[in-house]
Amino acid sequence: MATAGTWAKRTVLTVLALVVVVVVGAIGFLMYQQFPQNVSNWAAKAVCSGVFVAGRDPEAVFDEDVAGVHVAFRAASVSVDEESHSVTAKTLGLFPRTATLQEERGCVLGLPADPGAETFVAAPSTAEPWPAGDAPAAEADWPAGVDAAALNEAVDDAFVGAGDIAGANTRGVAVVQDNQLLVLREAPGFEGGTPLHGWSMTKTVAGMLAYSLLKQNNVPLDTPVVDAFLPGREPAWVSDWRADDRARITVAQIFAMTDGLGNVEGYTPFTDTVKMLYAEPDMAAFAAGAAPEFPPGTHFNYTSQTANILAAIARGQVETDEEYFAYPYTALFDPIGATSATLETDTSGNWVGSSYLWASVADWARLGQLALQDGEWEGTQVLPAGWLDFASTPVLPEGEGAEYSAQAWLPGSPVAGECRNVPGFPEDMVAMEGHWGQKVGIVPSKDAVVVRLGWTFDSDQFDYCAFWAEALAALP
Repeated sequence: MATAGTWAKRTVLTVLALVVVVVVGAIGFLMYQQFPQNVSNWAAKAVCSGVFVAGRDPEAVFDEDVAGVHVAFRAASVSVDEESHSVTAKTLGLFPRTATLQEERGCVLGLPADPGAETFVAAPSTAEPWPAGDAPAAEADWPAGVDAAALNEAVDDAFVGAGDIAGANTRGVAVVQDNQLLVLREAPGFEGGTPLHGWSMTKTVAGMLAYSLLKQNNVPLDTPVVDAFLPGREPAWVSDWRADDRARITVAQIFAMTDGLGNVEGYTPFTDTVKMLYAEPDMAAFAAGAAPEFPPGTHFNYTSQTANILAAIARGQVETDEEYFAYPYTALFDPIGATSATLETDTSGNWVGSSYLWASVADWARLGQLALQDGEWEGTQVLPAGWLDFASTPVLPEGEGAEYSAQAWLPGSPVAGECRNVPGFPEDMVAMEGHWGQKVGIVPSKDAVVVRLGWTFDSDQFDYCAFWAEALAALP
């Protein structure tokens, strides 16, 4: 017969065994989900881009853009190699991952160093006026009817909590009307035209580039995706699409996020979006691997995965990858003077059209102004006309999708717009919108562009609709 001491010992051993099982199971689950690897990838990519694409201090980038994002990211550590323009990150001292700066591709995970890549260096503010330079117009030269006091107050209010990662943390604001830059303000640490991460605002710009390429190649937007590529330029996943209902998905439905694929948007550590961005070398192939769930064109489903399929379609419109990597610069950034802009790619070479465009506040305003002018810049049609109308048309007449168009949002839509209940909010606004509060509002009725960028983890800390409304109310 077992004694009381024996039973106690057995109980302790049983509890210890259960603890071990739980711990081992938790570690196994995390490993299966690639969680520590993703943390290392996030840290390496974020610090590489922050340092070499945006020209910021490595410690500031890690503290503000990595450790502040999620408690798990504090387990990461990074090593910056200035000579090779690379960053290696580890999680708990393990799972090393490296991102390197690449010419015309920004910082990319898993590639060797590129000796031809040049890091961004913030230049002193130029006194040359907009749009050739970044100097705002003097208040005395503002359009007649601008309420200067009200506009300045709206901008001042936007910077309450700047520098506080628990607060609104605005990093930059710009206001343009009648093609005049009225306001350009950058938070401390981001002066001199520092490129800022646009997150999902990238979708709109990459969409403009894809629209341009398709128009140049005379590819109708109702063309099935599987038939939209130049000979020899279609990715391997196209053959899988030809074998099932995905063969009916059109290019227009990719623009509209009505492809019917079973992708899910989300930014918690175990979601497919995070896995795509930080664990998949070919993001478009990962996205295209989703099974069809709805008939194409019938169901709106906003996902970053779909945006990266569009980036792959754009890649298939040119003969070589070298032309593809250069295209954002030759076709868009250089013609409008957006010298700070960088559109990054994934490891396989696709633009990360969902998430990875960097540009200064002034250059985000330039991109908005180009959209407002339907692709025209200083008398030259930089992008094909017709995009603004395309981006102003909701993808569905009601319900989800009534607030979305062609890789852009319609926040003033009286049917479903996020700002529709704000008195006086313009119904015709077309907006680029990105994670954590990146916003470019394009308003034809006001001939205006209003930009706000920041790093707002708690969306309750900044009322974007109110800011847009207050700034626009000050304009005639």
